[in-house]
Amino acid sequence: MAKHKHEDGPLPRMREKEYQHELRRLHGELVAMQEWTKTSGAKVCVVFEGRDTAGKGGVIKAITERVSPRVFRVVALPAPSERERSQMFLQRYVAHLPAAGEVVMFDRSWYNRAGVERVLGFCRPEQTEQFLRQVPGVERAMVDSGIILIKYWLEVSQQEQTRRLENRINDPRKVWKLSDLDLKSYSRWYDYSRARDEMFRTTDTAWAPWYVAHTDDKKRGRLNIISHLLSSVPYEPLKHREVSLPKQRKAGGYREPERPPHRIPEPF
Repeated sequence: MAKHKHEDGPLPRMREKEYQHELRRLHGELVAMQEWTKTSGAKVCVVFEGRDTAGKGGVIKAITERVSPRVFRVVALPAPSERERSQMFLQRYVAHLPAAGEVVMFDRSWYNRAGVERVLGFCRPEQTEQFLRQVPGVERAMVDSGIILIKYWLEVSQQEQTRRLENRINDPRKVWKLSDLDLKSYSRWYDYSRARDEMFRTTDTAWAPWYVAHTDDKKRGRLNIISHLLSSVPYEPLKHREVSLPKQRKAGGYREPERPPHRIPEPF
């Protein structure tokens, strides 16, 4: 997939000041979406899939950092337990779908079966085929039940993926992001491309389409995804409330204790 271009070539990397300015504005809109979701009883489900290092976690963090975790809930499931492996594949995901007044974001989802499980041999080919046949019907049932279902695929170039993985290797703050599976997956770029293409062919439906976001420029990619998310939910602008702080009561004889609890060291 090619990078986004304008008339004069690839778009330049977004500067931090411009990014923060736009993000602040979008955060205000996300709060409006949150309040509308609560009052309307809407059910919103957002699926984030994509290449390793494409920035799924960063997008989710940007979305959630100014909203309530009681409304915006992130689901990032670990590897299935022995019991879960014996269940119908989609069963453990269904339990996390949104109830009224919730926005649920899946940091990877049931589409693991069409991606990493398929490419790395964690499931049999017939299991993937069965999944691809069944999931459009399951998603149709989700939408028919009133869920607003939005699916994003984050796409990053080979060169940028290599740069980000090397950065994780050399940065002690990010080394936890580098798993053995990431290293194994890195050599399977074209296997993932084929798996992605077939997944799109069978699950890009009128009721649950895929939206592709190019994220070589993380800042620009985050803003594009948040803008699209806001345009996909029919929320209403937040009405401004006139608020004034009440007067504080008098101390009424209260005094600070002579021996307060231990204070932490203050080296800064």
